[in-house]
Amino acid sequence: MKAIIIGGGIGGLCAAIALQQQQITTTVYEVAPELKPVGAGVGLAANAIQGLQRLGVAEEVVARGKQLTSLVMFDAAGKVISNMDTQPLSSKYGINNFVIHRADLHAVLHQHLQPGTLVLNKRCQRIDQQNGQVTVTFTDGTQATADLLIAADGINSVVRRQLVPQSKPRYAGYTCWRAVIQNPGVALNEMISAETWAPQGRVGMAPLPGNRIYWYACINAPEANERMRQLTPAQLAQHFTGVHPPVPTVLAAARPEQLIWGDIYDLKPLRKFAYGRVLLLGDAAHATTPNMGQGACQAIEDAVVLGQCLGQETRIDKALVRYERRRLARTAKVIRLSRMLGAVSQWQNPLLAGARDALFRLMPRQVEQSQMEWLYGVDF
Repeated sequence: MKAIIIGGGIGGLCAAIALQQQQITTTVYEVAPELKPVGAGVGLAANAIQGLQRLGVAEEVVARGKQLTSLVMFDAAGKVISNMDTQPLSSKYGINNFVIHRADLHAVLHQHLQPGTLVLNKRCQRIDQQNGQVTVTFTDGTQATADLLIAADGINSVVRRQLVPQSKPRYAGYTCWRAVIQNPGVALNEMISAETWAPQGRVGMAPLPGNRIYWYACINAPEANERMRQLTPAQLAQHFTGVHPPVPTVLAAARPEQLIWGDIYDLKPLRKFAYGRVLLLGDAAHATTPNMGQGACQAIEDAVVLGQCLGQETRIDKALVRYERRRLARTAKVIRLSRMLGAVSQWQNPLLAGARDALFRLMPRQVEQSQMEWLYGVDF
C-alpha cells in the first residue's frame, strides 16, 4: 500500500510517522523549498503528548520544551481572573500544559521519518481519483500516484478547495501577532502560561527554555486591515499602554523581523473528512481558532487515530469510515468551543467584560478542570 501526504507541517509529519508504523509506504510533499526554523511557540496539552507517545517521539519532544504548572488569566490591572492548577490533570493524564517552539517540534518529527520520505518544493495543483488510485498533479507538471492521499495542507488547503469548494475560512473578528524573544530582563513566573484580558485586546505569554518568551497579542479589527499589518513592536506595545507589567515591555522587546502576523480564521465543521481515497487531516479538515490551544493537538490526534484505523481494517474505505466516526464530532466540538471562548475573551464592552471576569472569578476550580477532562480522555 502506498500513501501520499500533501503538507509537511505537524499534522502531515505525524501522519507519515503513524503510517510508516503500519508499514505503509509514505511520501510527504511539502511546498516549502527548504527546511528552516519557522513559527513561534505551540502549546501541547495532555491529549497531544499521549498521541506523541504512541508515535514514539514524546520523550524527545519533552526534552526540548517546558512543562508549566498553571494557566492564569489576568485583567488589565494584573488582578487574577482565573488560576487553574494544571498539575492534577497532568498527574491523571500525563504531561500537560507543555510549551515548545514549533520549529523544535517539527525538527523532532522530521528526524523520525524514514529517509527520503519528505520531498520539498512541491505545490499541489489538483488531484484526480480513478480505479482506486489517487493522482496528484503538481504545479511543476510532475505527478504522483498512490492508494491513499492525505491532505494536510492547512486551512487554505488546495485539496479541500477542490473537493468542498463551499468550505472557506471564516474570520473570527480579531487579528494576532506572535513572537519568540529573549527575555528583555523582566520578572516572569517561569511555571505559568499567562493570558491578559484587557479592553485593548488579549496578550498571552509563556516561558520557553533558553530564557526565551513566547507571546501573542490579539486585537479586534476588520479583516485584512492594512494598518494592523504594518504595526511595529513599539506601536503594538503602545496600543497596550496601561496594561499591567511586563506586557508593554515584552511586546516592545521584539525585533520587527521576529513578528508573525495574521488574521485569525477557522472552518465551519465539515460533515465528512473522507472523499473516496482522499482524507482531509488537521487544519485542512477542522481548522480551529487558537483559543483552546488545540490546533496542533487535534492534528496529532488525527495522525494517531488514522494509523490505528488503517491497522484495524484491511480495506481503506472501511478504515476511513472508522476514522470519521472517531474524529468528526470531537473536532467539531473543539471548533465550536474555541470560537465561543475567543469571542468572549475579546469582549470590549466594559459591562460585559466586567460580568465575564466576575463570573470566571466565582467559578469553582473543580468545574474548570472537569470541563477539560473530556479533552484529555482521548479514545486512543
